[in-house]
Amino acid sequence: MDSFMLRGVLCVLAVCVWSSAARGRSDVLELKDADFDYIAPEHETLLVKFYAPWCGHCKKLAPEFETAATRLKGTVTLAKVDCTASTETCKRYGVTGYPTLKIFRNGLESSSYDGPRSAEGIVNYMKKQAGPDSVPLHSGHDLENFINNFDASIVGFFSGTDSSQLSEFLKGASLMRESFRFAHTTDLELGKKYDVKNESVLLFRPPRLSSKFEESVVHHTGPLSITGLRRFIRDNIFGLCPHLTKENKDSLRKRDLLTAYYDLDYLRNPKGSNYWRNRVLKVASKFSSQGLLFSVANRNDFLEELEDEFGLGASDSTELPFVTIRTRTGNKYTMREEFTRDGKSLENFLEDYFAGRLKRYIKSEPVPAKNSGAVKVVVADTFEEIVNDPEKDVLIEFYAPWCGHCKKLEPKYTELGERLYSDPNIVIAKMDATANDIPQGYDVQGFPTIYFAAAGRKDEPKRYEGAREVKDFINFLKREGSKPLVLNGVKEEL
Repeated sequence: MDSFMLRGVLCVLAVCVWSSAARGRSDVLELKDADFDYIAPEHETLLVKFYAPWCGHCKKLAPEFETAATRLKGTVTLAKVDCTASTETCKRYGVTGYPTLKIFRNGLESSSYDGPRSAEGIVNYMKKQAGPDSVPLHSGHDLENFINNFDASIVGFFSGTDSSQLSEFLKGASLMRESFRFAHTTDLELGKKYDVKNESVLLFRPPRLSSKFEESVVHHTGPLSITGLRRFIRDNIFGLCPHLTKENKDSLRKRDLLTAYYDLDYLRNPKGSNYWRNRVLKVASKFSSQGLLFSVANRNDFLEELEDEFGLGASDSTELPFVTIRTRTGNKYTMREEFTRDGKSLENFLEDYFAGRLKRYIKSEPVPAKNSGAVKVVVADTFEEIVNDPEKDVLIEFYAPWCGHCKKLEPKYTELGERLYSDPNIVIAKMDATANDIPQGYDVQGFPTIYFAAAGRKDEPKRYEGAREVKDFINFLKREGSKPLVLNGVKEEL
C-alpha cells in the first residue's frame, strides 16, 4: 500500500473513531460511590437521577434526561447514579424506588425533584432552580417581559427594600419557587397600569389564555403572609380553564378534571386554539361552583395516554374535541356524543356526570378464553368477579411484563398457586397493571405490588409487605386467611 493510500485509510479510521466518540458523549455526569462526594460539591445546582438499568421507567426517562442535560449545559448540571453499582450512595440518600430524582446545592441534598419527567419540563423546572427566588424588576419593560410568559406570573409591588411585606413575599417565593414564577419591584409606579395603589401582590395569567370569561389579572387582598400567599396562588393559578401540558398535568390532576383534547397549538394557531377553549369556558362558567376543574390540551401531546387509558385510536382523530373526566380517585369518563359548537353536548355530558348517570370507562385486557392455571389471570373486567368474590380469600400480584423483580418472583408465585390449587377457599391471582385499570383501594406505585383481599373484607385489602419465598407467603396466608389452608390437597389445622 503506497503512502497516499495509507494516509487515506488512517484519515477514514480517525473520522470513524471521532464519530463513534461523539455519538457516545453524554452531557449527563455519571457519578459513583468513589467520586460522588468529590464531584457533587463542585456544582452550585445539581439534579441527580438515581436509577437501575433494568427499570422500565428509568429507560423511558433516559432520553428525556439526556436532552434536558444538553439544553441546560452551562446553567444546571444533570448527573446519574446507577444504584445497582453504587449501592452506598443510594442507600445514604434513602433511595428505595427508581428512578428517584434529587436536587443538590453545593454537594448537599436540597430537595426531592417533584417536577415533570419530560425534557421540556425538566428544563423549565431546573431553570427556576438556577435563578433568584424572585426576579427584581426595575422598569415597565422588565415587568411586561416577565409577565409575557407561557406560565402564570406572581408579581409583588412594594414601597421599598425595607418593606416587611416584601420580606414575607421573598420568604414565600423561596418556598414555592419550584412550582411558580415570582418577581418583585420596589417602585409602586410600575403597577399603576394594573390599579396598584398600595403594596400588593398580583397574579398574571398567561396572555394566550386571556378571555372575556375571567379576569387576566387577580389582586391579592388582605395582609400578606406565606400561608395567605400560598392559598392565593392555589385558588387562582389555573383559572377557569387552564392549558393542560405534560409539565403541569400532575398538579392539575390533584383535582377532579375535565379535559378537552384537540388540535391545540398556541404557537402556530392561537386563534384556532382559543376557538374551542372559549366554548369549553362558556359551559365551565355555568358549572364552576361544583368542584370540577376544566382544561384544554393538545391531543397529540397526550395521544399515547389517550390510546392507553381511554382506548382512543389514531383513526378516531377529528377536528372536534375529545372530552374526558378523570377524578382524583381514578374514575374515568368519556363524552361519547359529538362535541357541538353551541356547547350543548358538553352541557348534557356534565349534567349526566353530576347526576351520577354516567358509566365509568374501564381499561381492560380481553377476558382470557381459558383460565384454569394455578395462578388465575385477572383483567379489569373480571376483577369484581374473581378478586371481590365474597366467599374467597384472594392474593393478587400486580405486575409489569418488563419488571425484573416480577420475573424473578414468577416461579415462586406459580409454585405457591400449585400448592394451594386444591384449596376451594383461596385464589392466587395476578394482573398486568400496565394493561388494566387498577381498582380503587389498591395503591400500585411499583412492581410487583401484592395485596390480600380476605373473604368478607373486600373493602379492606391488605398490602403484602413480607419476604417473597413460598414459605413466607404460606405463613402470611395461614395468619390472615379466613379459613385453614389446604396445602397439596391436605387441610392445615388451626
